[in-house]
Amino acid sequence: MEVSFLSTGMEQQAHPWLRTVRVAYVPGPEDEIVERTIEGVLAYLRATGHAVVDIPDDETDAIITTARFGQPIGWRSSLLMTARRRFGLAHNPTPFTYVSIPVDEFHRYLELFDRFIHEDTPNLQQYQFPGLAPSAYRVLYEQGRRGGPILALERLIQAQTKCLRIELIVHDNGHIKEAYHFDLVGAYPKTKADDLRSFYADIGLRMVTVLSTTEVTDHEVVSDPIPKAVWNNLETPRRMIQAAQELDCRSFFTEMVRIPDLVHVPALGDAIASQYSEGCFATYDPTIPGLIATVTGSARPVDKGKISEDDLAVIVGVKPAGDGALVRHVIGKRNDPPSSEAVEMMDMDETLPRITWRDAYGRTYQVPVARSKLHGHRGVASYDPRHVEFVPLDPPYYSYLVSCATQAQARGIKQAFSRSEALRNPDDPRQMVFTVLPGHGVVMVEKWVTGKAPFEVMLEYMDAGYIEIESRVPQGKFSYVPTADGKRVLKLEYD
Repeated sequence: MEVSFLSTGMEQQAHPWLRTVRVAYVPGPEDEIVERTIEGVLAYLRATGHAVVDIPDDETDAIITTARFGQPIGWRSSLLMTARRRFGLAHNPTPFTYVSIPVDEFHRYLELFDRFIHEDTPNLQQYQFPGLAPSAYRVLYEQGRRGGPILALERLIQAQTKCLRIELIVHDNGHIKEAYHFDLVGAYPKTKADDLRSFYADIGLRMVTVLSTTEVTDHEVVSDPIPKAVWNNLETPRRMIQAAQELDCRSFFTEMVRIPDLVHVPALGDAIASQYSEGCFATYDPTIPGLIATVTGSARPVDKGKISEDDLAVIVGVKPAGDGALVRHVIGKRNDPPSSEAVEMMDMDETLPRITWRDAYGRTYQVPVARSKLHGHRGVASYDPRHVEFVPLDPPYYSYLVSCATQAQARGIKQAFSRSEALRNPDDPRQMVFTVLPGHGVVMVEKWVTGKAPFEVMLEYMDAGYIEIESRVPQGKFSYVPTADGKRVLKLEYD
Protein backbone atom coordinates (compact mmCIF):
# COMPACT_ATOMS: atom_id res chain seq x y z
CA MET A 1 0.00 0.00 0.00
CA GLU A 2 1.41 3.40 -0.98
CA VAL A 3 0.17 6.26 1.18
CA SER A 4 2.08 9.52 1.59
CA PHE A 5 2.20 11.06 5.06
CA LEU A 6 4.63 13.87 4.30
CA SER A 7 2.05 16.48 5.31
CA THR A 8 -1.32 15.54 6.78
CA GLY A 9 -1.69 18.83 8.66
CA MET A 10 -2.91 16.88 11.69
CA GLU A 11 0.35 17.31 13.59
CA GLN A 12 -0.56 20.97 14.03
CA GLN A 13 -3.47 19.86 16.23
CA ALA A 14 -1.29 17.55 18.34
CA HIS A 15 0.21 18.08 21.78
CA PRO A 16 3.64 19.72 21.84
CA TRP A 17 5.06 17.11 24.24
CA LEU A 18 4.73 14.05 21.97
CA ARG A 19 7.80 11.82 21.75
CA THR A 20 9.11 9.13 19.41
CA VAL A 21 7.69 5.70 20.27
CA ARG A 22 8.52 2.08 19.51
CA VAL A 23 5.69 -0.25 18.47
CA ALA A 24 5.65 -4.00 17.83
CA TYR A 25 3.09 -5.75 15.66
CA VAL A 26 2.07 -9.19 16.93
CA PRO A 27 -0.89 -10.29 14.78
CA GLY A 28 -3.71 -12.47 16.03
CA PRO A 29 -6.74 -13.46 13.93
CA GLU A 30 -6.92 -11.09 10.97
CA ASP A 31 -9.29 -10.01 8.25
CA GLU A 32 -8.82 -7.73 5.26
CA ILE A 33 -10.26 -4.65 7.00
CA VAL A 34 -8.06 -4.96 10.08
CA GLU A 35 -4.99 -5.82 8.02
CA ARG A 36 -5.48 -2.79 5.80
CA THR A 37 -6.02 -0.47 8.75
CA ILE A 38 -2.95 -1.68 10.63
CA GLU A 39 -0.84 -1.46 7.50
CA GLY A 40 -1.90 2.17 7.10
CA VAL A 41 -1.23 3.04 10.74
CA LEU A 42 2.20 1.39 10.71
CA ALA A 43 3.04 3.23 7.48
CA TYR A 44 2.16 6.50 9.21
CA LEU A 45 4.31 5.66 12.23
CA ARG A 46 7.32 4.78 10.08
CA ALA A 47 6.90 7.89 7.92
CA THR A 48 6.85 10.15 10.96
CA GLY A 49 9.97 8.75 12.60
CA HIS A 50 8.60 6.14 14.97
CA ALA A 51 10.03 2.62 15.21
CA VAL A 52 8.06 -0.46 14.18
CA VAL A 53 9.44 -3.91 15.09
CA ASP A 54 8.26 -7.49 14.68
CA ILE A 55 9.24 -8.77 18.14
CA PRO A 56 8.67 -6.76 21.34
CA ASP A 57 11.78 -5.88 23.31
CA ASP A 58 12.57 -3.88 26.43
CA GLU A 59 12.37 -0.62 24.46
CA THR A 60 8.90 -1.38 23.08
CA ASP A 61 6.18 1.03 24.19
CA ALA A 62 3.16 -0.73 22.66
CA ILE A 63 2.05 -3.90 20.96
CA ILE A 64 -0.55 -3.86 18.20
CA THR A 65 -2.52 -7.08 17.88
CA THR A 66 -5.85 -8.25 16.45
CA ALA A 67 -8.99 -10.14 17.43
CA ARG A 68 -12.27 -11.17 15.84
CA PHE A 69 -15.47 -9.57 17.06
CA GLY A 70 -17.53 -11.89 19.24
CA GLN A 71 -14.78 -14.51 19.61
CA PRO A 72 -13.38 -14.50 23.17
CA ILE A 73 -9.64 -14.66 23.72
CA GLY A 74 -8.38 -16.85 26.55
CA TRP A 75 -6.31 -15.15 29.21
CA ARG A 76 -3.26 -17.21 28.21
CA SER A 77 -3.44 -15.56 24.78
CA SER A 78 -4.04 -12.05 26.13
CA LEU A 79 -1.07 -9.78 25.57
CA LEU A 80 -2.36 -7.56 28.37
CA MET A 81 -1.69 -10.35 30.85
CA THR A 82 1.08 -12.41 29.23
CA ALA A 83 3.25 -10.19 26.99
CA ARG A 84 5.85 -9.57 29.65
CA ARG A 85 6.34 -13.28 30.37
CA ARG A 86 5.94 -14.41 26.76
CA PHE A 87 8.63 -12.11 25.40
CA GLY A 88 10.83 -11.94 28.51
CA LEU A 89 10.34 -8.20 28.97
CA ALA A 90 11.26 -5.98 31.88
CA HIS A 91 7.96 -4.12 31.64
CA ASN A 92 4.46 -4.42 30.17
CA PRO A 93 4.06 -2.65 26.82
CA THR A 94 0.61 -1.16 26.25
CA PRO A 95 -1.46 -3.47 24.01
CA PHE A 96 -3.81 -2.10 21.34
CA THR A 97 -6.24 -4.62 19.85
CA TYR A 98 -7.80 -3.98 16.44
CA VAL A 99 -11.25 -5.45 15.84
CA SER A 100 -13.46 -5.04 12.77
CA ILE A 101 -17.26 -5.13 12.67
CA PRO A 102 -19.72 -4.80 9.77
CA VAL A 103 -21.85 -1.69 10.05
CA ASP A 104 -25.13 -3.63 10.22
CA GLU A 105 -23.74 -5.81 13.03
CA PHE A 106 -22.50 -2.70 14.82
CA HIS A 107 -25.96 -1.11 14.75
CA ARG A 108 -27.62 -4.38 15.72
CA TYR A 109 -25.61 -4.48 18.93
CA LEU A 110 -26.26 -0.82 19.66
CA GLU A 111 -29.99 -1.45 19.27
CA LEU A 112 -29.75 -4.53 21.48
CA PHE A 113 -28.05 -2.62 24.31
CA ASP A 114 -30.36 0.36 23.86
CA ARG A 115 -33.35 -1.91 24.49
CA PHE A 116 -31.57 -3.48 27.44
CA ILE A 117 -30.91 -0.25 29.32
CA HIS A 118 -34.50 0.93 28.80
CA GLU A 119 -36.37 -2.31 29.56
CA ASP A 120 -38.01 -2.60 32.97
CA THR A 121 -37.76 -6.40 33.09
CA PRO A 122 -35.29 -7.53 30.41
CA ASN A 123 -34.87 -11.18 29.50
CA LEU A 124 -31.37 -11.65 30.86
CA GLN A 125 -30.74 -14.69 28.68
CA GLN A 126 -30.58 -12.30 25.74
CA TYR A 127 -27.65 -10.54 27.40
CA GLN A 128 -25.35 -13.48 28.04
CA PHE A 129 -22.29 -13.38 25.79
CA PRO A 130 -19.47 -15.83 25.04
CA GLY A 131 -16.49 -15.47 27.31
CA LEU A 132 -18.24 -13.27 29.89
CA ALA A 133 -19.22 -14.09 33.46
CA PRO A 134 -22.92 -14.84 34.07
CA SER A 135 -23.10 -11.63 36.13
CA ALA A 136 -21.63 -9.49 33.33
CA TYR A 137 -25.06 -8.21 32.30
CA ARG A 138 -25.10 -6.05 35.46
CA VAL A 139 -21.91 -4.29 34.40
CA LEU A 140 -23.15 -3.87 30.83
CA TYR A 141 -26.42 -2.43 32.13
CA GLU A 142 -24.78 0.08 34.48
CA GLN A 143 -22.22 1.14 31.90
CA GLY A 144 -24.93 1.49 29.27
CA ARG A 145 -26.95 3.70 31.57
CA ARG A 146 -23.89 5.88 32.12
CA GLY A 147 -22.55 6.22 28.58
CA GLY A 148 -25.22 4.79 26.30
CA PRO A 149 -25.29 1.58 24.24
CA ILE A 150 -21.83 2.27 22.79
CA LEU A 151 -20.26 2.02 26.26
CA ALA A 152 -21.97 -1.31 26.92
CA LEU A 153 -20.61 -2.58 23.59
CA GLU A 154 -17.19 -1.24 24.53
CA ARG A 155 -17.14 -3.22 27.77
CA LEU A 156 -18.28 -6.34 25.93
CA ILE A 157 -15.42 -6.12 23.42
CA GLN A 158 -12.85 -5.30 26.11
CA ALA A 159 -13.95 -8.33 28.14
CA GLN A 160 -13.91 -10.69 25.16
CA THR A 161 -10.52 -9.53 23.86
CA LYS A 162 -8.97 -9.21 27.35
CA CYS A 163 -7.66 -5.80 26.34
CA LEU A 164 -8.50 -2.24 27.41
CA ARG A 165 -7.38 -0.22 24.40
CA ILE A 166 -9.47 -1.21 21.41
CA GLU A 167 -9.58 0.12 17.86
CA LEU A 168 -13.02 -0.88 16.60
CA ILE A 169 -13.11 -0.55 12.80
CA VAL A 170 -16.63 -0.25 11.36
CA HIS A 171 -16.90 -1.19 7.68
CA ASP A 172 -19.53 -1.60 4.99
CA ASN A 173 -18.99 -4.02 2.09
CA GLY A 174 -15.23 -3.70 2.27
CA HIS A 175 -15.21 0.08 2.76
CA ILE A 176 -13.91 1.42 6.06
CA LYS A 177 -16.40 3.90 7.53
CA GLU A 178 -14.99 4.88 10.92
CA ALA A 179 -13.02 3.80 13.96
CA TYR A 180 -13.93 4.02 17.65
CA HIS A 181 -11.16 4.32 20.22
CA PHE A 182 -11.89 2.60 23.55
CA ASP A 183 -9.99 2.82 26.85
CA LEU A 184 -10.29 1.92 30.54
CA VAL A 185 -12.31 4.92 31.63
CA GLY A 186 -14.91 4.33 28.91
CA ALA A 187 -14.02 6.87 26.23
CA TYR A 188 -15.35 6.22 22.73
CA PRO A 189 -14.23 9.06 20.40
CA LYS A 190 -14.67 8.42 16.71
CA THR A 191 -12.50 8.92 13.63
CA LYS A 192 -14.28 9.02 10.28
CA ALA A 193 -12.62 7.41 7.27
CA ASP A 194 -13.63 10.01 4.68
CA ASP A 195 -9.94 10.38 3.78
CA LEU A 196 -7.86 7.26 4.47
CA ARG A 197 -4.57 9.12 4.80
CA SER A 198 -6.01 11.32 7.56
CA PHE A 199 -7.79 8.29 9.04
CA TYR A 200 -4.57 6.31 9.49
CA ALA A 201 -2.70 9.38 10.72
CA ASP A 202 -5.38 10.15 13.32
CA ILE A 203 -5.27 6.62 14.73
CA GLY A 204 -1.47 6.77 14.82
CA LEU A 205 -1.43 10.15 16.55
CA ARG A 206 -3.90 8.95 19.16
CA MET A 207 -1.62 6.02 19.93
CA VAL A 208 1.46 8.23 20.16
CA THR A 209 -0.44 10.58 22.50
CA VAL A 210 -1.26 7.72 24.86
CA LEU A 211 2.32 6.48 24.85
CA SER A 212 3.93 9.91 25.29
CA THR A 213 2.73 10.48 28.83
CA THR A 214 3.37 8.66 32.08
CA GLU A 215 1.30 7.83 35.13
CA VAL A 216 1.53 9.99 38.24
CA THR A 217 0.62 7.39 40.84
CA ASP A 218 4.05 6.73 42.38
CA HIS A 219 3.07 8.42 45.62
CA GLU A 220 5.55 8.92 48.45
CA VAL A 221 4.76 8.80 52.16
CA VAL A 222 6.49 11.59 54.06
CA SER A 223 7.55 11.37 57.68
CA ASP A 224 5.77 12.96 60.63
CA PRO A 225 2.48 11.05 60.62
CA ILE A 226 -0.61 12.80 61.92
CA PRO A 227 -1.47 11.84 65.50
CA LYS A 228 -4.81 10.12 65.89
CA ALA A 229 -5.94 12.76 68.40
CA VAL A 230 -5.31 15.53 65.86
CA TRP A 231 -7.22 13.60 63.19
CA ASN A 232 -10.15 12.98 65.53
CA ASN A 233 -10.46 16.71 66.21
CA LEU A 234 -10.71 17.60 62.52
CA GLU A 235 -14.13 18.50 61.15
CA THR A 236 -13.08 17.85 57.54
CA PRO A 237 -13.30 14.02 57.54
CA ARG A 238 -16.88 14.20 58.79
CA ARG A 239 -17.67 16.83 56.17
CA MET A 240 -16.18 14.56 53.48
CA ILE A 241 -18.38 11.67 54.57
CA GLN A 242 -21.45 13.93 54.50
CA ALA A 243 -20.52 15.24 51.06
CA ALA A 244 -20.16 11.67 49.78
CA GLN A 245 -23.67 10.87 50.96
CA GLU A 246 -25.06 14.02 49.36
CA LEU A 247 -23.33 13.29 46.06
CA ASP A 248 -24.62 9.72 46.20
CA CYS A 249 -28.17 11.05 46.64
CA ARG A 250 -27.65 13.00 43.42
CA SER A 251 -26.31 9.88 41.61
CA PHE A 252 -23.02 11.59 40.87
CA PHE A 253 -20.91 8.44 41.19
CA THR A 254 -21.80 5.39 39.14
CA GLU A 255 -21.31 1.81 40.27
CA MET A 256 -17.74 0.56 40.53
CA VAL A 257 -16.61 -1.70 37.69
CA ARG A 258 -15.36 -5.00 39.10
CA ILE A 259 -13.47 -7.10 36.60
CA PRO A 260 -14.57 -10.46 38.14
CA ASP A 261 -18.20 -9.41 37.61
CA LEU A 262 -17.45 -8.96 33.92
CA VAL A 263 -15.08 -11.80 33.04
CA HIS A 264 -13.39 -14.64 34.90
CA VAL A 265 -9.59 -14.50 34.77
CA PRO A 266 -6.93 -15.61 37.25
CA ALA A 267 -5.02 -13.11 39.36
CA LEU A 268 -4.39 -10.03 37.24
CA GLY A 269 -1.08 -9.13 38.88
CA ASP A 270 0.34 -5.86 37.63
CA ALA A 271 -1.56 -5.99 34.33
CA ILE A 272 -4.64 -4.19 35.64
CA ALA A 273 -6.42 -3.62 38.92
CA SER A 274 -9.33 -5.95 39.63
CA GLN A 275 -11.66 -2.95 39.89
CA TYR A 276 -11.77 0.79 39.49
CA SER A 277 -14.07 3.38 40.97
CA GLU A 278 -15.81 6.26 39.31
CA GLY A 279 -14.31 9.56 40.43
CA CYS A 280 -12.84 11.17 43.54
CA PHE A 281 -13.04 14.34 45.61
CA ALA A 282 -10.90 16.32 48.05
CA THR A 283 -11.03 19.40 50.23
CA TYR A 284 -8.38 21.50 51.91
CA ASP A 285 -7.91 21.41 55.66
CA PRO A 286 -5.81 24.36 56.87
CA THR A 287 -4.92 22.82 60.23
CA ILE A 288 -2.88 19.95 58.75
CA PRO A 289 -2.34 21.69 56.26
CA GLY A 290 -3.20 19.67 53.14
CA LEU A 291 -5.88 18.06 51.03
CA ILE A 292 -8.05 15.34 52.52
CA ALA A 293 -8.98 13.15 49.57
CA THR A 294 -10.68 9.85 48.79
CA VAL A 295 -8.42 6.83 48.40
CA THR A 296 -7.88 4.91 45.19
CA GLY A 297 -10.45 2.33 44.20
CA SER A 298 -7.89 0.18 42.39
CA ALA A 299 -6.34 -1.16 45.61
CA ARG A 300 -9.66 -2.34 47.09
CA PRO A 301 -13.36 -1.73 46.41
CA VAL A 302 -14.38 1.79 47.44
CA ASP A 303 -17.90 3.11 47.02
CA LYS A 304 -17.27 6.85 46.69
CA GLY A 305 -20.85 7.56 47.71
CA LYS A 306 -20.54 5.69 51.01
CA ILE A 307 -17.10 6.36 52.42
CA SER A 308 -15.71 6.08 55.93
CA GLU A 309 -12.64 7.70 57.48
CA ASP A 310 -10.58 4.72 56.31
CA ASP A 311 -11.44 5.74 52.73
CA LEU A 312 -9.63 9.08 53.14
CA ALA A 313 -6.00 10.03 52.59
CA VAL A 314 -3.99 13.19 53.28
CA ILE A 315 -2.07 14.87 50.44
CA VAL A 316 0.47 17.54 51.38
CA GLY A 317 2.35 18.12 48.11
CA VAL A 318 3.61 16.83 44.78
CA LYS A 319 6.92 15.00 44.35
CA PRO A 320 9.67 17.08 42.67
CA ALA A 321 9.63 14.69 39.70
CA GLY A 322 5.86 15.18 39.36
CA ASP A 323 5.22 11.42 39.19
CA GLY A 324 3.17 11.21 42.35
CA ALA A 325 1.86 12.95 45.43
CA LEU A 326 3.39 13.46 48.86
CA VAL A 327 1.18 11.74 51.43
CA ARG A 328 0.98 11.85 55.22
CA HIS A 329 -0.32 8.84 57.11
CA VAL A 330 -2.59 9.02 60.13
CA ILE A 331 -1.62 7.00 63.20
CA GLY A 332 -4.17 4.33 64.04
CA LYS A 333 -6.09 4.62 60.77
CA ARG A 334 -6.01 2.55 57.62
CA ASN A 335 -3.76 4.41 55.16
CA ASP A 336 -4.39 3.42 51.55
CA PRO A 337 -2.99 5.53 48.68
CA PRO A 338 -5.07 8.49 47.46
CA SER A 339 -7.06 8.47 44.24
CA SER A 340 -5.08 8.43 41.02
CA GLU A 341 -6.09 12.07 40.49
CA ALA A 342 -4.16 13.16 43.61
CA VAL A 343 -1.47 15.01 41.65
CA GLU A 344 -3.93 17.00 39.52
CA MET A 345 -5.90 18.03 42.60
CA MET A 346 -2.85 19.26 44.48
CA ASP A 347 -0.78 20.63 41.62
CA MET A 348 -3.46 22.95 40.24
CA ASP A 349 -3.00 25.19 43.32
CA GLU A 350 0.59 26.05 42.40
CA THR A 351 -0.30 28.70 39.83
CA LEU A 352 -3.29 30.09 41.71
CA PRO A 353 -3.37 32.68 44.51
CA ARG A 354 -3.70 31.97 48.20
CA ILE A 355 -6.11 33.87 50.41
CA THR A 356 -6.57 34.56 54.10
CA TRP A 357 -9.33 32.46 55.64
CA ARG A 358 -10.90 32.94 59.06
CA ASP A 359 -12.62 29.88 60.47
CA ALA A 360 -15.62 29.73 62.82
CA TYR A 361 -13.31 30.03 65.84
CA GLY A 362 -11.64 33.21 64.61
CA ARG A 363 -8.39 31.53 63.60
CA THR A 364 -6.81 32.76 60.36
CA TYR A 365 -4.92 30.70 57.78
CA GLN A 366 -3.33 31.17 54.38
CA VAL A 367 -5.18 28.72 52.10
CA PRO A 368 -5.44 27.95 48.35
CA VAL A 369 -8.21 29.90 46.64
CA ALA A 370 -9.74 26.58 45.52
CA ARG A 371 -11.22 24.86 48.56
CA SER A 372 -12.95 21.67 47.43
CA LYS A 373 -12.41 19.67 44.24
CA LEU A 374 -14.55 17.03 42.57
CA HIS A 375 -13.55 14.74 39.71
CA GLY A 376 -16.25 12.54 38.21
CA HIS A 377 -16.94 10.56 35.06
CA ARG A 378 -19.86 12.79 34.19
CA GLY A 379 -20.63 15.55 31.70
CA VAL A 380 -22.03 19.04 32.14
CA ALA A 381 -25.18 19.70 30.12
CA SER A 382 -25.44 23.40 31.00
CA TYR A 383 -24.24 26.07 33.39
CA ASP A 384 -25.12 29.60 34.41
CA PRO A 385 -22.12 31.89 33.69
CA ARG A 386 -23.39 34.38 36.27
CA HIS A 387 -22.55 31.88 39.00
CA VAL A 388 -20.20 29.32 37.41
CA GLU A 389 -17.14 29.71 35.20
CA PHE A 390 -16.13 27.22 32.50
CA VAL A 391 -12.40 27.01 31.73
CA PRO A 392 -11.50 25.11 28.54
CA LEU A 393 -8.45 22.90 28.15
CA ASP A 394 -5.77 23.69 25.61
CA PRO A 395 -7.01 22.85 22.06
CA PRO A 396 -5.03 19.59 21.53
CA TYR A 397 -6.88 17.93 24.41
CA TYR A 398 -10.10 17.96 22.37
CA SER A 399 -8.54 16.32 19.31
CA TYR A 400 -6.19 13.87 21.04
CA LEU A 401 -7.52 12.66 24.35
CA VAL A 402 -5.22 11.78 27.24
CA SER A 403 -5.53 9.05 29.83
CA CYS A 404 -6.59 9.28 33.44
CA ALA A 405 -3.94 9.38 36.18
CA THR A 406 -1.32 10.72 33.77
CA GLN A 407 1.07 13.62 33.78
CA ALA A 408 -0.63 14.95 30.64
CA GLN A 409 -4.05 15.07 32.28
CA ALA A 410 -2.68 16.77 35.39
CA ARG A 411 -0.86 19.30 33.21
CA GLY A 412 -3.96 20.04 31.14
CA ILE A 413 -6.13 20.56 34.21
CA LYS A 414 -3.53 22.79 35.85
CA GLN A 415 -3.22 24.94 32.73
CA ALA A 416 -7.00 25.27 32.38
CA PHE A 417 -7.63 26.36 35.97
CA SER A 418 -4.63 28.69 35.92
CA ARG A 419 -6.60 30.79 33.41
CA SER A 420 -9.72 31.00 35.58
CA GLU A 421 -10.81 34.57 36.16
CA ALA A 422 -12.91 33.54 39.15
CA LEU A 423 -9.94 31.84 40.84
CA ARG A 424 -7.29 34.38 39.90
CA ASN A 425 -9.51 37.11 41.32
CA PRO A 426 -10.82 35.90 44.71
CA ASP A 427 -13.35 38.76 44.74
CA ASP A 428 -15.00 37.48 41.55
CA PRO A 429 -18.59 36.62 42.59
CA ARG A 430 -18.55 33.28 40.79
CA GLN A 431 -17.91 30.66 43.46
CA MET A 432 -17.52 27.59 41.26
CA VAL A 433 -15.30 26.71 38.26
CA PHE A 434 -15.22 23.60 36.09
CA THR A 435 -13.56 22.04 33.08
CA VAL A 436 -14.58 19.03 31.00
CA LEU A 437 -12.11 16.28 30.05
CA PRO A 438 -13.30 14.89 26.68
CA GLY A 439 -14.06 11.19 26.83
CA HIS A 440 -13.37 11.21 30.54
CA GLY A 441 -15.44 13.48 32.77
CA VAL A 442 -15.58 16.74 34.70
CA VAL A 443 -13.37 18.49 37.26
CA MET A 444 -15.09 21.08 39.47
CA VAL A 445 -13.76 23.32 42.22
CA GLU A 446 -15.43 25.64 44.70
CA LYS A 447 -14.05 28.67 46.49
CA TRP A 448 -14.17 29.45 50.20
CA VAL A 449 -17.49 30.96 51.27
CA THR A 450 -18.05 32.10 54.85
CA GLY A 451 -20.55 29.93 56.66
CA LYS A 452 -20.42 27.12 54.10
CA ALA A 453 -19.12 23.60 54.70
CA PRO A 454 -16.88 21.87 52.15
CA PHE A 455 -18.82 21.00 48.97
CA GLU A 456 -21.89 22.89 50.16
CA VAL A 457 -21.52 25.46 47.37
CA MET A 458 -21.25 22.71 44.72
CA LEU A 459 -24.29 20.90 46.04
CA GLU A 460 -26.37 24.06 46.25
CA TYR A 461 -25.36 25.06 42.73
CA MET A 462 -26.35 21.64 41.39
CA ASP A 463 -29.72 21.85 43.13
CA ALA A 464 -30.31 25.43 41.94
CA GLY A 465 -29.57 24.48 38.32
CA TYR A 466 -26.52 26.73 38.10
CA ILE A 467 -24.70 23.64 36.80
CA GLU A 468 -26.50 20.65 35.30
CA ILE A 469 -24.70 17.31 35.51
CA GLU A 470 -25.50 14.55 33.02
CA SER A 471 -24.25 11.00 32.54
CA ARG A 472 -22.87 11.41 29.01
CA VAL A 473 -19.37 12.84 28.52
CA PRO A 474 -18.45 14.67 25.28
CA GLN A 475 -16.04 12.57 23.24
CA GLY A 476 -14.28 15.37 21.36
CA LYS A 477 -14.85 18.99 20.43
CA PHE A 478 -17.81 20.83 21.90
CA SER A 479 -18.92 24.29 22.96
CA TYR A 480 -21.38 25.96 25.31
CA VAL A 481 -23.84 28.24 23.52
CA PRO A 482 -25.93 30.98 25.20
CA THR A 483 -29.68 30.57 25.63
CA ALA A 484 -32.49 33.06 26.20
CA ASP A 485 -32.50 32.48 29.96
CA GLY A 486 -28.83 33.43 30.28
CA LYS A 487 -27.47 29.92 30.63
CA ARG A 488 -25.01 28.16 28.35
CA VAL A 489 -25.95 24.76 26.93
CA LEU A 490 -23.68 22.01 25.65
CA LYS A 491 -23.41 21.73 21.87
CA LEU A 492 -21.45 18.86 20.35
CA GLU A 493 -19.53 19.70 17.21
CA TYR A 494 -19.84 16.13 15.94
CA ASP A 495 -21.41 12.91 17.15
